[in-house]
Amino acid sequence: MRLLLMSDTHLPRRAKALPEELLERLPHADVVVHAGDWVDLATLDLLQERSRRLIGVYGNNDGPELRARLPEVARAELAGVRLGVVHETGAARGRERRCAERFPGLDVLVFGHSHIPWDSTAEGSLRLLNPGSPTDRRRQPYCTYLTAAIEAGRLTAVELHRLPPRR
Repeated sequence: MRLLLMSDTHLPRRAKALPEELLERLPHADVVVHAGDWVDLATLDLLQERSRRLIGVYGNNDGPELRARLPEVARAELAGVRLGVVHETGAARGRERRCAERFPGLDVLVFGHSHIPWDSTAEGSLRLLNPGSPTDRRRQPYCTYLTAAIEAGRLTAVELHRLPPRR
C-alpha cells in the first residue's frame, strides 16, 4: 500500500495551487493523508476527486466549512497499521511522550502545523511523522511532503521529498 502525506497547504494564501509533482503522485497513492490547514474547500474537493482514499483533518487555520466536513482527529487501520492524523501536537520538546499518552494504540501519527518535517519514534513504538508543507516552507530550506509504504503490517519506505523552488 502506497501513502502520500502532506499538510499545511494554505491555498490560495501561500501558493496558487498544489505543486505539479504532488499532483502527479496522487493517482499512484492508495491513500492520501492531509494533516490540516487546507484553508480552502477547493483543495479538499480536488484531493477527494483525485485520490483513491483521502484521510484528512482540519487545522487551526481552517474555517467552519472545512470543520463541517473534516474531523479534528482521524483514525484508520491501513493493512494492519493503526494510523492517526491530527493537526497540532504542541511544542517539539516532549512531543513523543505527549503523543504516546494522547494516542494510545496507534502505530503511526501524522501531524502538521509547524511546517517542519519530523520523523521520530516514541517509547512504545509510536512513529510520529510531519510531512512539512508543499507550499509554505517558512524557515525551512525547502517545501516538502512525504511518501511511505505499508508492507506486511509495517510502515516502510518513509521518504521526505524536497520540492524545487517556485518560479
